[in-house]
Amino acid sequence: MRRRRALWPYALASIVLFFGLWQGVVSAGLVSNFVLPSPVEVLDRLWTMANRPFAGFLIQEHLASSFLRFFYGFALAAIIGIPVGLAMGRFRLFEEFFTPLFESYRYIAPLAWVPFAALWFGTGIGGPIMVIFTGAFAPCVLNAYRGAQLVDRHLIEAAQTHGAGEFRIAREVLLPGALPSIVAGLRVSAGLGWQSLIGAELIVVSSGIGYVLVVGQQNLSPDIVMASMLVIGLTGLVIDYLLRFAEARVRAKWGAA
Repeated sequence: MRRRRALWPYALASIVLFFGLWQGVVSAGLVSNFVLPSPVEVLDRLWTMANRPFAGFLIQEHLASSFLRFFYGFALAAIIGIPVGLAMGRFRLFEEFFTPLFESYRYIAPLAWVPFAALWFGTGIGGPIMVIFTGAFAPCVLNAYRGAQLVDRHLIEAAQTHGAGEFRIAREVLLPGALPSIVAGLRVSAGLGWQSLIGAELIVVSSGIGYVLVVGQQNLSPDIVMASMLVIGLTGLVIDYLLRFAEARVRAKWGAA
């Protein structure tokens, strides 16, 4: 913790340097404002969209709509993916059965599912959830599988010796042992899920932060596009920091390296 606090000034300096260079390039006239609006213009536009509806809603309402879709898709991926990964790591037969399907599936880009999402769900909430699920599912499975593989087999054998059933072994041995790897996988899963959401919202929704990007582009308003990108990036950063905090707590509790 002390080391992280000592490094905070460097992180702050990088942010100040980035925005300073951005403002300097625009102020010097090296790039047209139409191509790259200044940070001041972007923040002013963001403030306006926070107080005046754009594309039907305030920017925070668009963000809330996006986050709700993300939460449903991410939660569904975790609820299904983690047990599947644990089962693959625990049972060789299940691993051999599921691996060919899973390996084929995980190399399909999440955005490749957008046409199906649009056909099956239209502009409803189901389409984005489906796309988010396809992006977030694979990391949940992989990290749960790897975590299960790292569990000491002697602990499982000891539990079996004492008469524990498979459900109890999964709950009291497999899941706690694999938990650090699972939480690390959730960070990756959340990042891919959030990116997949924005891609889906570019096509199959009528609200959300990705939809704001589309409308901004259609209106030839680069400040709106940049403001939306800023919100997307900051929201992703917050999600990552929350999961990073959870990962650190899990590793500290369970003694993972």
